[in-house]
Amino acid sequence: MEEMNKNVEETMEEKDMEVDIEETLSQEPEQEEPAKEEKKEKASKKKRSARELELALKKSEEQVADLTDKYQRLMAEFENARKRTAKESTRMYDVGAKEILEKLLPVIDNFERGLATLTEEEKELPFIQGIDKIYKQFIAVLTDCHVEPMNAEGTQFDPDLHNAVMHVEDEELGENVVAEELLKGYKYKDMVLRHSMVKVAN
Repeated sequence: MEEMNKNVEETMEEKDMEVDIEETLSQEPEQEEPAKEEKKEKASKKKRSARELELALKKSEEQVADLTDKYQRLMAEFENARKRTAKESTRMYDVGAKEILEKLLPVIDNFERGLATLTEEEKELPFIQGIDKIYKQFIAVLTDCHVEPMNAEGTQFDPDLHNAVMHVEDEELGENVVAEELLKGYKYKDMVLRHSMVKVAN
């Protein structure tokens, strides 16, 4: 009887162990499921945040490109405005300088007329030599200011540069060639300061 009781007890213990094992096995998946869900949620959050970062980066790049374009356009407009202002300022200066230089030309004419009437003996006088030096200094100053005589004699007649007041018959000269310059013309930079008064061959 004792042996039978032992066997029954052992059998009961084995059954209890099997029940415990089954309960443990049945509980393990239940514990794993929340862990898997948590991992999935974390992965989903990472994907979401990565997508949000990509969108934010793309938007930032578009904003930078837009601002860069606006900046370049603004700089181009500023540079064009600066060039226009500088050009206008130079033009206004040249117009003002031209008006003053035109008034000085008769003074040069009088110097040249006076010096042309002198005899060789008079040219040796100290006073006349002083006048001649002042005249040469005056011409040098005008040259520094970009004023140049045209020296029209022997050149082709150009109505933009010359003012024809006489015509002469001269077989040695070609047609429409300036035979003589009666009044010297001058240029200031690329502008005509005074037209040359000339005699033209037919």
